[in-house]
Amino acid sequence: MLTKRIIPCLDIKDGRTVKGTNFVNLKDAGDPVELARIYAGEGADELVFLDITATVENRKTLLHLVDRVAHAINIPFTVGGGIGSVADVSDLLQAGADKISVNSSAVRNPELVAGLSQEFGSQCIVVAIDTRYTYGQHRVHTHGGRKATELETVAWAQRVNELGAGEILLTSMDADGTKNGFALEITSRISQSVSIPVIASGGAGTMEHFYDVFTTGHADAALAASIFHFKEIAIPDLKSYLLKKNLPVRF
Repeated sequence: MLTKRIIPCLDIKDGRTVKGTNFVNLKDAGDPVELARIYAGEGADELVFLDITATVENRKTLLHLVDRVAHAINIPFTVGGGIGSVADVSDLLQAGADKISVNSSAVRNPELVAGLSQEFGSQCIVVAIDTRYTYGQHRVHTHGGRKATELETVAWAQRVNELGAGEILLTSMDADGTKNGFALEITSRISQSVSIPVIASGGAGTMEHFYDVFTTGHADAALAASIFHFKEIAIPDLKSYLLKKNLPVRF
């Protein structure tokens, strides 16, 4: 079994880390550069940085902030928000990102995924999928969760896999910020229907939730925000717990 990854997420708005519930009611969670430094020191496997209003505000990701975070850490670093072209990706990689995450732009133009994969390598391309259960189906949402699409989530995950994505970041909007546990059913369905790693996001509240998403949910990595930002769970403690449960983690 491959090592299971623990990934803190920095949701960025106006240069600050924020966190909400079900993608709304955002509150300040601290300075992103300082948080990134702390997480790298605590043993996080990777870091995700999402500029959550870049697409809505029709602007590019904050390059200067990406550069500052990249200089503060020594772990893989994924950046998303407002990315829509080869030039955008090139700028972010030059600023220090290791991977980039596309969501709304991939839905708008699926061939972008193939183009970016060919240009930069699939290992660099993460497709973020924000999903909500609505009208009896899991549906893909874009623009920071503000816009529903007609895309069924599992089918979309399979398509981006075929287009050359190297990884899927799956966020359950229903579970987001609730701390009631990851969305195991949809995570499991996607993890078992694609050939690339799946990062589960949304709903982490206890260490048991991570164990559940790695076993029942078949996720390759688990992402969380508020429980790390507000020091409810420490990354070293979480990894020790998972190791005792016979799950492979990196120390």
